[in-house]
This record gives sequence, C-alpha cells and structure tokens, in this order.
Amino acid sequence: MCLCLLTRRAPDGRREVLLGRRKKLGFGTGKVVGLGGHVEPDETPVQAAARETAEESGLIVAVGDLREIANVTFRFPVKPAWDMQVAVFVGDRFSGDARETEEIAPRWYPIDDLPVQNMWDDNQYWLPQALAGQRIQAEFVFADDCETVATSRITHA
Repeated sequence: MCLCLLTRRAPDGRREVLLGRRKKLGFGTGKVVGLGGHVEPDETPVQAAARETAEESGLIVAVGDLREIANVTFRFPVKPAWDMQVAVFVGDRFSGDARETEEIAPRWYPIDDLPVQNMWDDNQYWLPQALAGQRIQAEFVFADDCETVATSRITHA
C-alpha cells in the first residue's frame, strides 16, 4: 500500500496538506484520509502514490518530486485481512486543482490543525511528526473495536 501527502503554502503562509473524506463504501468510509491505495504488480510504491493521487484528486505529481517519509505497519488482530504495510511519500510540487472524485472529497488542511478527530486513530501519533520532516518507522496494533490504537511503536530513521 502507498500514501501520498501533498503539501503547499496557504495564502496566509501556513503549511497545508491535502487529505480527503473517503466517500466510497468499504475500508475507512467517512474518515478523512491521505490519498493512496494499492500498489499494482507493475509499479513501485512511489509510482502507485503518484497514480493514486491523480485518480483520487486530479492533481499530477511527478515520481521524482516525491520522497519517502514513513513506513507504517497496521495490525488488526480481530480482522487480520485489514493488516497492511504502507509506504508514505510527501511532496510539494504538483500541477492541477484538487477535485472531488467518486472515492475522495479532497480538501487542504492546515498542518498545525489536522482533523485527527475524523481520521484513523493512529494519525494523531505519527502524521504530525512525518509532516514536520521526521523519517518515521511505525507499527500500530488496533484494539478489538478496530478503531482505537491499542499499542504503538514509533522510531525515527
């Protein structure tokens, strides 16, 4: 799996990140998430991040303009089919205007005021650090409710 976090400067000078409310039924419906998804057999994780960003927001980002910032493992003991490892990329060079798609309603959020109350629980622990430029290796194990982080381990590379 891959995740792409695009950032920009807002007119007021604050840094923003593009996230989106997941519309399509399935894993994470209704939550605010980063753009991303599955890596196809013929592509690398960074290529998948660029492709998924275009598919989910209409924004075009070159593979060379993305850098890997995190590698995060998610474990759901009561639903092991949900377990995943995600390569996370960040970039601030892209073209186009973000638009709503069938899957995602994208929106720019101030990095210093992330909507963590509407995101997966793990985001409050690692996302601000990654957006601050820290390289992250993390593992999150979710509780039986599949919503709350039961244990976590975050290291900085």
